[in-house]
Amino acid sequence: MFEQLADIGERLAVLERQLADPQLVTQQDRYQNLVREHAVVARLAELYGQYQKICGQISDNEEIIRTTGEEPELVDLAREELVSLAEEKKGLEQGIRVQLLPKDPNDEKNIFLEIRAGTGGEEAALFVADLFRMYSRFAETQGWKVEVVSASSTGIGGYKEIIGLISGNKVYSRLKYESGVHRVQRIPDTETQGRIHTSAVTVAIIPEADEVELHIEPNELKFDVYRSSGPGGQSVNTTDSAVRVTHLPTGLVVTCQDEKSQHKNKAKALQVLRARLLDKMEQERHDRISEDRKGQVGSGDRSERIRTYNFPQNRVTDHRINLTLYRLDQIIEGSLNDIILPLTTHFQSETLKKTS
Repeated sequence: MFEQLADIGERLAVLERQLADPQLVTQQDRYQNLVREHAVVARLAELYGQYQKICGQISDNEEIIRTTGEEPELVDLAREELVSLAEEKKGLEQGIRVQLLPKDPNDEKNIFLEIRAGTGGEEAALFVADLFRMYSRFAETQGWKVEVVSASSTGIGGYKEIIGLISGNKVYSRLKYESGVHRVQRIPDTETQGRIHTSAVTVAIIPEADEVELHIEPNELKFDVYRSSGPGGQSVNTTDSAVRVTHLPTGLVVTCQDEKSQHKNKAKALQVLRARLLDKMEQERHDRISEDRKGQVGSGDRSERIRTYNFPQNRVTDHRINLTLYRLDQIIEGSLNDIILPLTTHFQSETLKKTS
């Protein structure tokens, strides 16, 4: 098994020699690619080495059982050890298969986090702010950078929509399963009779697109400038700094007014538009491959209700994997690993089933 890994040690040695080349510092793109490949190959080499060692120990114990019939105590010890070795081998096989899965080309990318209020009025808008703060705090624990690209506030602490750019190491790979409808159940501050209200917001995780990945012709774009509204300082509200860009072939519209500079707002709007267009193309390709995405386990379809946050019960439930945690107070403060890690494991297992 895993015959394709027989030369993994040689490949690791080649990569280490290439990374030691002092001329590599002048070739940043190649350097980054080699670093990423080295991380994958090194992990595979480590797992494969452990796997070979376990297989050798299993073979040794089987030999003891076959040839040591007159020493029952030694045979019993060998049989006991075989049970634990078989479990270790199974775990290593799973780990190697996961490492050998085709890599999502977006996993290394930064993301645009888009959160929009759905049903529930002002309570939904307030929950948009809560979720954005939750993801921002999680990003801080990962050493990522969060930048607000665009925000449409309601004036009392909520947002109709907020878009942020999260930059760092493997952001998309960690957050890609957060897309979907997030439902909140709680008693609003304005509720006088103690009734629980249910509201919903949508979360979209869109990988940042490079210019080389998607070329947009200038004649496909329409730009409008206008005076920005809402908070932002005197100069923001008294100059035509806000920008609205429309992609004419698809009708996609992006607005940005957070910066005082019209030029900066235009650059940010184009950045978001490029990501949305690339994401739209990926979604359409995915739809062609799978006619019934909603029927698939963990399709990540944004129309799905993926998670419920119940404040009176301090409960979070992820409906895709039937995971329930009674630690909402910690999760809403950014402690997301207890949700993200089980989701990642689940989707990797589903992919393994399809490839086996």
